[in-house]
Amino acid sequence: MGEILVLVDHADGVVRKPALELLTLARRIGEPSAVVLGAGSAAADIAAKAGEFGAAKVYVADGAEFADQLVVPKVDALTQIAKAAGAAAVLVTSSGEGKEVAARVALRLESGIITDAVDLEAGDGGPVATQSVFAASFQVKSKVSHGTPVITVKPNAVAPEAAPAAGAVENVTVEFTGKAAKVVSRTPRVSSGRPELTEAAIVVSGGRGVGAAEGFGVVEELADSLGAAVGASRAAVDAGWYPHSNQVGQTGKQVSPQLYIAAGISGAIQHRAGMQTSKTIVAINKDEEAPIFELVDYGVVGDLFTVLPQLTAEVKARKG
Repeated sequence: MGEILVLVDHADGVVRKPALELLTLARRIGEPSAVVLGAGSAAADIAAKAGEFGAAKVYVADGAEFADQLVVPKVDALTQIAKAAGAAAVLVTSSGEGKEVAARVALRLESGIITDAVDLEAGDGGPVATQSVFAASFQVKSKVSHGTPVITVKPNAVAPEAAPAAGAVENVTVEFTGKAAKVVSRTPRVSSGRPELTEAAIVVSGGRGVGAAEGFGVVEELADSLGAAVGASRAAVDAGWYPHSNQVGQTGKQVSPQLYIAAGISGAIQHRAGMQTSKTIVAINKDEEAPIFELVDYGVVGDLFTVLPQLTAEVKARKG
């Protein structure tokens, strides 16, 4: 089996969950090797974690460029490692930055790219990716026919599974190409204490039915009781009731949690495009004719301001 490179996302010295999912998927199609970039003193701990989830080899590269510049240093490193290793495929998390890195790497490798995969399997001539297309109305299987496949995979595509491997560290010297846009300042995002929206196992979203910004209070209470992230429909965001960073949909973020709860959301096609690959979907809406009920696993026809507090109370009671 060929060597499958996995670009490891990390923050504050901790490996992010989607990277562990990629390592799990990589084992299906070849021998996983992790690529850890710009981790500084945390590199050893991150490499150990990657080894715990199946990385036989861990390529480590460091330098001020990874922090001082945008995506180009990561592209430089990943491209050079892929060429030197003769990689059979490159896997990257399907985030905004991840897809930009993947596209640039594919261009430099003169290879094809597949984005937003929700599953991977071994196939003749290379990995086969499953994608949701046409606003998640269909699923298709695709593979790259030329060069080294570069594939971005949506978070929550698979549950991470540990499979201890050697995790042998190989330090890499990267030749950085020219100058890139520099980061001149950073402002830490104020933490809500909730999971990252695109990585969360449970998402509770509110829509036009919440009626006002204050209406999101019941949505947030349910989310906090479940340890969930909070999302919002475009209608709620456009009305100024919730930040754009929490918008779920075709023009917002695409999520694929184990459980998606839609409260007061009609189910417009652009919203469905952002959440239809969720494993289980529950909707609460007063309108029994709302389009959202066409795709849910469980539907409740009722007032969200009555249903959500009762659900929150039941969750808290069961937790003890």
